[in-house]
Amino acid sequence: MSRTISSTVLPIQRAMAGATPSAWRDGLVVEASGATASVVFLDGAVATLRVVGPAVELIAGEPVAYHPVAELLDAARLVTTARVA
Repeated sequence: MSRTISSTVLPIQRAMAGATPSAWRDGLVVEASGATASVVFLDGAVATLRVVGPAVELIAGEPVAYHPVAELLDAARLVTTARVA
């Protein structure tokens, strides 16, 4: 499955994610509204993320991956910028 990289993702973000692959955190969307999504990670932690890039149609129950160092969200076959709200 190929991933589309949003134009909001900077080269430094890609480099940081590539240099620290163990920082990716897998989770599930609990709630999504517009550019904001609440995600519960596999360790039980919950974060509210603000998607900075193009709108990603997230739905509750959808699996995602978040890289907190690079501020990247991989969801719905799109990698985009997302920050903790």
